[in-house]
Amino acid sequence: MDGIFSSSQREFILATLVVLEGDQTGQELLLEALRVLEPAVIGFALDFEPYDLSLRNRRATSNRVVLDAAAAMTRHGCGLKAATITPEAKDDVGSPNRILREAIGASVIVRTGRKLPRVRPVGGIHAPISVVRMAVGDAYGAKEWRSGDGNAEIACRTETIERRICSHVAEYAFVHAKRLGATVFGGPKYTVSPIYEGMLKEEMDAAAARHPDVDYDPQLIDATYALLLSATSDKPLVIPALNRDGDCLSDLVMQLFGSIAGAESVVLAFDEALKPSTVMAEAPHGTAPRLEGKNVANPLAMILAAAAALSYINDPRARAASEAVAGAAIAALNDGIATADLGGTATTSEFTDAVIARTRTALDTVSS
Repeated sequence: MDGIFSSSQREFILATLVVLEGDQTGQELLLEALRVLEPAVIGFALDFEPYDLSLRNRRATSNRVVLDAAAAMTRHGCGLKAATITPEAKDDVGSPNRILREAIGASVIVRTGRKLPRVRPVGGIHAPISVVRMAVGDAYGAKEWRSGDGNAEIACRTETIERRICSHVAEYAFVHAKRLGATVFGGPKYTVSPIYEGMLKEEMDAAAARHPDVDYDPQLIDATYALLLSATSDKPLVIPALNRDGDCLSDLVMQLFGSIAGAESVVLAFDEALKPSTVMAEAPHGTAPRLEGKNVANPLAMILAAAAALSYINDPRARAASEAVAGAAIAALNDGIATADLGGTATTSEFTDAVIARTRTALDTVSS
């Protein structure tokens, strides 16, 4: 991706997209998404600034490459990230996701499950469900230790959340719900943890007072899980959540609609006016090592992540391309083109080819 534009061509580049390369199938699917972002498809050029976030390179640079990638996203405003391996050993390089989110000052992660064509959702769920979770803090990065011996050994953990992050999660949930015509639903287990988890509930209540025109139906987290499995409402839901609650909840929501590969994940940092200042779009799934090199993995989530990244570029051509790419992905599914996990027979590259063809058609129609 280095040096693909000459100096004379650079004046036609619309924006710089920071590309965070990954591991195994995650890297393969990133390359598929980048095919959709080629100038011949979307009608304009993006300058891709790549960073190798493979486990090998993170180890070789002692995570320096992760911090460099975060600085680049802060500088350019937008990044597209492949799935990466997080090693299990505590003395290894750790989670690049946590480092990136902290380094760009992120406070919110948004994942939206939506009905996919030809895929039957669980129960009566049909309307979109967005999980708006904390991007940092809570169980992630908590201090842990053990003391004692034998059956008397105890494990301890110190977790923290910030009111600023709680405020961003709550406010963005209501803003997002207003845009979708949704109900703000769910919440933390504030009855058991009024000091810790109660902080998010306080900010949810305050945001509800600022947005009286948005439906508000707070629930404890356990009730939220139970009610989602029996939901029959046709109205969209937006669920604000703590970091780990939201991580678990978003995986459930994705599966309710058929596949964790069926939606994008967007990490957001905000300015003082709560406008997105840095955006990192990614797929919510992992690196799927068993599928590596087989051309069978589902690229839908990475393609939708690419579309999401385009939507945050401040130019009408980018926004039009974002809508075209996302629409083309859904149209391909509607036409029966899908990978095996969604009941189809298409290979990874065949699905991407179908999205590319439909994106070109959609943008040609708009242009004409």
